[in-house]
Amino acid sequence: MTELSSASVLTLSSPAKKNVKDGRVLHQPAFVLHSYPYKETSLIVDVFTREFGRLSLVAKGAKRPTSALRSVLQTFQPLNISWTGKSEIRTLTVAEWVGGMLPLEKTALLCGFYLNELLVKFLVRDEINTILFDSYVSTLNQLAHNETAAIVLRKFELILLQQAGLLGDLSYCVSSRAKISANELYVLEPGVGVREGGLGENLPRVSGKTLLDMINGDYVDPQTQAQSKQLMRFLLSFHLHGAPLNTRQILIDLQKL
Repeated sequence: MTELSSASVLTLSSPAKKNVKDGRVLHQPAFVLHSYPYKETSLIVDVFTREFGRLSLVAKGAKRPTSALRSVLQTFQPLNISWTGKSEIRTLTVAEWVGGMLPLEKTALLCGFYLNELLVKFLVRDEINTILFDSYVSTLNQLAHNETAAIVLRKFELILLQQAGLLGDLSYCVSSRAKISANELYVLEPGVGVREGGLGENLPRVSGKTLLDMINGDYVDPQTQAQSKQLMRFLLSFHLHGAPLNTRQILIDLQKL
C-alpha cells in the first residue's frame, strides 16, 4: 500500500475543532463527493468528513468566477473545511486545499467516481465513520499510484459493506456452526451469513479459500479475484435493490473490473 506523506496524514487525521454553542465547525478534513447547482450562483456540495460523516453544505456564490471556492471544491482533493448551522443543509464558510495526494487520471479517475457513487448511496447522513474515511483516503492514494484497480476496488467494497453493517463474519459458517474450510464451497446469504452452498444455488458460490483471502486482503489468486468480483457485484446489487451503479457499468464495459 502506498502511503501519503506524513504531513498529509497528520492534516487529514487531525481532530475537528468544534464550537457547539454557536453551531460552528472549523478545520474538518473532508472530500467532495458530489455537487449540483443551487439558485443562480451557489452550489449544494455533498461532502464526506472524517469526524462528522457525510453532509450537505450550501456553498454560497461558488459559481461566481471570482469565488475563492470555485477552484477548490473539486472531487478527490483533500480539503479542510469549516461550516455553520444545524439544519439538514449547513452553510460552508471556508474550504482550503490541503494537498499531498496525486491527481487521479484515466481509469483511476473513473474508479474514483465509482467510489463516490458508492458512498453517496450507502452512507447515512451525519453518521460518523472514521474507519471508512481513512480507507477512502488510502484507496484514492492507491489508485493514484496505479495499483491494480480491480483489487483496490474489491478491498474498498468489502470495508464499505462491513462498515455499513451489511456484512457479517466471513470466517464463520452459520449452517455448520464452525469456521469455514478453504476446500469447501459456500454462499453468502444477505441477512443470514455464510453457509454451505450446494448445487442449484441461486446465490454465487465461492470457495472457503476465497473468503479467507478476502479477510486477509490477499487477491493474488485469479480465482479469488474472479469469485470476489462476482460476490461483491451480487451483494451491492442486493443492497441497492437492483438500482444500477452508473460508474460500475462503465467500468465493467471498459475493463471488466
